[in-house]
Amino acid sequence: MASNKVRKLEPREASARLNTPTDLSDEAIEAVTEALNGLLADTFALYVKTKNFHWHVSGPHFRDYHLLLDEQAAQIEASVDVLAERVRKIGGTTIRSIGHIAKLQRVKDNDEELVLPGDMLSELMADNKAHIENMREAHKLCDEHDDVATASLLEVFIDEAEKRCWFLFEASRGADRSGH
Repeated sequence: MASNKVRKLEPREASARLNTPTDLSDEAIEAVTEALNGLLADTFALYVKTKNFHWHVSGPHFRDYHLLLDEQAAQIEASVDVLAERVRKIGGTTIRSIGHIAKLQRVKDNDEELVLPGDMLSELMADNKAHIENMREAHKLCDEHDDVATASLLEVFIDEAEKRCWFLFEASRGADRSGH
């Protein structure tokens, strides 16, 4: 019976060679792919911002913040391939370039020459909170389309982002925001 649910390899917008068989409807594939590509773009942007702050943090808590941000960047980076491969597993196509990321990202870049450590931590905490909201919205969409596998992945990533927020919050309590 399960084989009846798997759609035939008929070309859609994607090349027939990229059209992975799945039991999700074409509507589900399109909706989940769009949601995941937005999350993927945000994940790349959050990764780059976290590494930016990791590279440019300074002050009396340098070592602690430097290590915290490096750990968080590694965790964020680890989710990139998982998200992209999930898009491919369901028969979608994913981002292809930095330009594509820039079009989809909701996490704002920070190109300032100097950002104080407390401001770095606060900004990353806000970005992670927004990322959590976006992942929750994507999770609802997955639930609507009975895509339990993607929903399950998002649950793990939400938990990880909540932990990042917690650590950023606690670290920010003693962070320098004065420039001294």
